[in-house]
Amino acid sequence: MTHYLIRRLLIAIPSVLGISVILFTVLALAPGDPFEELATNPAVPPEVRLQLRASLGLDDPIHVRYFAWLTSMLRGEWGFSFVSRVDVDELILQRLPTTLIVIGSSQIVALAIALPVGILAATRPYSLFDKIANTLAFVGFSLPTFFTGLLFILFFSIYLDWLPFVYRTRIDATGLAWLWEHVKQTVMPVMVLGLFQGAAWTRFVRSAVLDVIRLDYVTTARAKGLPERVVITKHVVRNAMIPVVTLVALQMPSVFGGAIVTEQIFRVPGIGSLLISAILANDTPVIMAVTFVFACLVVFFNLVADIVYGWLDPRISYR
Repeated sequence: MTHYLIRRLLIAIPSVLGISVILFTVLALAPGDPFEELATNPAVPPEVRLQLRASLGLDDPIHVRYFAWLTSMLRGEWGFSFVSRVDVDELILQRLPTTLIVIGSSQIVALAIALPVGILAATRPYSLFDKIANTLAFVGFSLPTFFTGLLFILFFSIYLDWLPFVYRTRIDATGLAWLWEHVKQTVMPVMVLGLFQGAAWTRFVRSAVLDVIRLDYVTTARAKGLPERVVITKHVVRNAMIPVVTLVALQMPSVFGGAIVTEQIFRVPGIGSLLISAILANDTPVIMAVTFVFACLVVFFNLVADIVYGWLDPRISYR
């Protein structure tokens, strides 16, 4: 197991490096200048602007700037935000926990919806439950997150006045009251992401279970007299989850993309809103660091998926 993890990490390193090269090159060739504000500010002398650009290496060739940025990242120095005037790693560490909580909770909600509904729909194909589940799933993943987010705000915040539609980092409360306020303001962004992913995954779980439930070894297990619950849980669901795990891992980039939109709608102070504000302000160090963190998270989730494969199917070896 340890050797397997080491090999997977060694394979992941070139992937992360390749992603970093592409990102850095695209951002370096993109129009705009992070020092545009200083260039139009008459209070800053031209020689000062030139000294600042030289100190940050903005006029060096792209490959020189890339290796300087990469070595700084490996040392833990992620750069300095031109807009916020603070270190980039400090900005990310302030925002990343909020994003991970929202995304993690939404994925739990999505799996809690997709697994039971998809399995029940597959075990009762073309029944009334299956038709209702398929209809709701089609509606769920056909509606974008920004539309459902606005609907949630209109219904639960404007009409019913149950939930706040603006995420607040500072809450004037303590104890259970503080926890309850945090739960209330997290419900809508979590449900928007969770319902969207759960609807898409429900269809996939249903299809995967249908493919497995028709195989010969399932018929043999039933012929041996095993209870239907044991046949479904032990022989069908476990093997059907392998492609589902692949789907969950490969869809993590789209999950983070949906989180960026959702964070903008509900004003969640997460890493997605940080990326949007950095793009609008042309804050290149923050853009590079955030996208690099996204890439590392995607590689990490794919590694987790490879490990789960071996637990779901003992025939998969870690050698």
